[in-house]
Amino acid sequence: HQPGEGKPASVLVGGIIFVSLLSNVVVLICFLYNPEIRKQVPGLFILNLTFCNLLLSVSNMPLTLVGLLTTGHPGGSVICQVVGFLDTFLTTNSMLSMAALSIDRWVAVVFPLSYHSRMRRRDAVMALLYTWIHSLCFSTVATCRSWIGYHHLYASCTLCNGRAKGAGTQFVVFTLALHSLTFLLTLIVLCVTYLKVLRVARFHCKRIDVITMQTLVLLVDIHPSVRQKCLDEQKQRRQRATKKISTFIGTFVVCFTPYVITRIVELFCPVPISPHWGVLSKCLAYSKAASDPFVYSLLRHQYRKTCSLLANKVFKKSPLNSSSLRMESSTGRSDNNINTANSIETPTDKPLGQ
Repeated sequence: HQPGEGKPASVLVGGIIFVSLLSNVVVLICFLYNPEIRKQVPGLFILNLTFCNLLLSVSNMPLTLVGLLTTGHPGGSVICQVVGFLDTFLTTNSMLSMAALSIDRWVAVVFPLSYHSRMRRRDAVMALLYTWIHSLCFSTVATCRSWIGYHHLYASCTLCNGRAKGAGTQFVVFTLALHSLTFLLTLIVLCVTYLKVLRVARFHCKRIDVITMQTLVLLVDIHPSVRQKCLDEQKQRRQRATKKISTFIGTFVVCFTPYVITRIVELFCPVPISPHWGVLSKCLAYSKAASDPFVYSLLRHQYRKTCSLLANKVFKKSPLNSSSLRMESSTGRSDNNINTANSIETPTDKPLGQ
């Protein structure tokens, strides 16, 4: 990278750092302040994902920003080793946390009456323990084999094939295994679980539609505008379920696929890859840390209510106390448990039938 060449990319990385830090800190504050969120099993997965995103935002992203603004190697070799270790560990951990969240939603929607017996806090802790062990294994192997260094293509400290020339085949096998057991595994889990959730949600929407249509037929004197409003609400309900599932899967694919494909192409393609594309793919991967709080938390009922209460306290518009917080959380769960389709809207809400 020549001086001034990385300015647009550095602005992009700086924006991602700001949004990621702000949004993930807000999620963390909501988790710590709202006792209802802390009690629920999905909150543990959200907390782990938020922790990974925050650590990524204060360790890897700033070093990438320095690498884009300067022509030299940012930091010393020891710092780069630590940051590279975190890059592999945190990215793997966050992906597996998303997979765990999708499995939790699948259990909540498909088995609503037995959710608490199938997904206990102990089960969530065991799942998180696996994500940590899985992530530590890959990042430790890469560090011990000295396969981590500053990669100029991505302007960051990460897995570097230039440091593995003496063990080319082993590095290729390691890289393929890493992306297969993290990115590909998570993508398969997301697609299978969320598509099953969508099928169940559509089934319940269709059943509600049939009941609504039978009621409209019986009410022959109903005004046409009211009849049309009911039909529009049915259509919007189906569209909301589809949009939410598309958001969960779509953000994962858009953010991580370019980076993973670039890493694999880099292993087998002798043609040099453009540094602009390498940095862009890395920025897309970083952007997942900034989008996760909105996809999984901040746009959901409980978090929005908690943020509103905290904002009222800060600006002294109304008093904030634990009883009002519990009342708002209870109201949120009642609103979100109307039908099974709505259970995919709030990962931290209790499932149907409980």
